[in-house]
Amino acid sequence: MLQATNLNRLAYFAAVVDAGSFTRAATHLGITKAVVSQQVAKLEQEVGTTLLVRTTRHLQPTEEGLALHAHCVRILREADEAFAEIAHARAEPKGVLRITAPYDYGTSVIVPLVTAFTARYPACKVELRLSDETLDLVAGNLDLAIRVGWLADSSQQARRIGFFHQVLVGAPDFALRIAERGEPKDLLLLPFIANTALREPLQWSFSRGDTEQQAVRFKAVITINTTPAVHGAVLQGGGMSVLPDFLVADDLAHGRLVRILPDWRLPSGAVYSVYPAARFRPPKVTAFVAMLTEALKR
Repeated sequence: MLQATNLNRLAYFAAVVDAGSFTRAATHLGITKAVVSQQVAKLEQEVGTTLLVRTTRHLQPTEEGLALHAHCVRILREADEAFAEIAHARAEPKGVLRITAPYDYGTSVIVPLVTAFTARYPACKVELRLSDETLDLVAGNLDLAIRVGWLADSSQQARRIGFFHQVLVGAPDFALRIAERGEPKDLLLLPFIANTALREPLQWSFSRGDTEQQAVRFKAVITINTTPAVHGAVLQGGGMSVLPDFLVADDLAHGRLVRILPDWRLPSGAVYSVYPAARFRPPKVTAFVAMLTEALKR
């Protein structure tokens, strides 16, 4: 196996083949012809075969030399890209960061993080587009999408960076009506607010422990097509609904809402960072996702 220090010899050899002569290769590399010739000769000794056929007028790679040259090109290109990626990652974030996120998650989580991000990186500006539609990153000239829930198949690059829980909540007035109801199926006669931004706004699967499961299909008294509006209707006492924990955490802490059947769990969802297809991510994107990931861990 070649030693790591012999990567230079691969570079010298590739330069000779590309230039067609030792003299031109030495000029391109900024070293003497003798050094190039010596290093290529040592490379031939290491691989145990002739790589170049030399005459007074011509220099021609052998069949083995052509094969090695093809590998050299790939190895040296990947080495250059590795160093470029490291340098790219260490660069100071700057420029305009264009992000899209859902209304509810964007308002509750991303907006506070954006203010912290611009304070930490004053060379950055942020354009945040809140939409419950799945915006096209390339067409919208977007650097990053934060998506919540269950990610559809996509050719874009995505990474799961956190989780959230769904909770069944209602206004405090519901507390007395719910006290005697111990299972999800007992809730069917209570008013329910359906969120049609979801694929299945009425069908929910509850679980308790490792064995108990109940599937319930509610009947909506109010139907609304955005999560923040459903949240508002629940706060006003219009009925109970399933909402993400990041949206109702403050309401639960201050008693504006109550958990309904807290012993029963609903399916959890994930938080994803989604990127346009690209080999390198700009430092501004990497830094923002790192801040979001850390915030989710806390």
